[in-house]
Amino acid sequence: MKKKLIFSAALVLSLGLAGCGKDATNDASNKDEQKPVSAEAEKTNTDAKTKIKDEAKAKEESVPREYKSALKKAEQYAKTMQMSKAGIYDQLTSEHGENFPVEAAKYAVDNLVFDWKENALKKAQSYAEMMSMSDSAIYDQLISEHGEKFTPEEAKYAIDNLK
Repeated sequence: MKKKLIFSAALVLSLGLAGCGKDATNDASNKDEQKPVSAEAEKTNTDAKTKIKDEAKAKEESVPREYKSALKKAEQYAKTMQMSKAGIYDQLTSEHGENFPVEAAKYAVDNLVFDWKENALKKAQSYAEMMSMSDSAIYDQLISEHGEKFTPEEAKYAIDNLK
């Protein structure tokens, strides 16, 4: 009986020590993974972020005023009239429209971030509700060179999502 007691105590003790050794190893690993960032590394990160911001600001300041105006006008057309990218470009460059230089209009449409599929859908809904047009007629109007000038993909999205 004494041997069983000693054996049990030794087993419990060895398991406890094995567990402690394992935790100590894990703690050491965790300490390696969570090394504090040095002041030099933080300064490098801050300097890099500042440089990126400065470059972006310099780039923005180098854009001619007329280009910025064309971009603002393009945003207005996209938001309020749900125009296509090509339609906006044509309106910006038209002598009967905004009469911006081609370069300014190109800058505007290239830098305009917008959901063109959503604009096509809004335009399609307008045609469906106000003019009671068929889906195929709406699609044709959306992609027409003499109409809205949306891409076939944008027009298909619009027709597929009409309610």
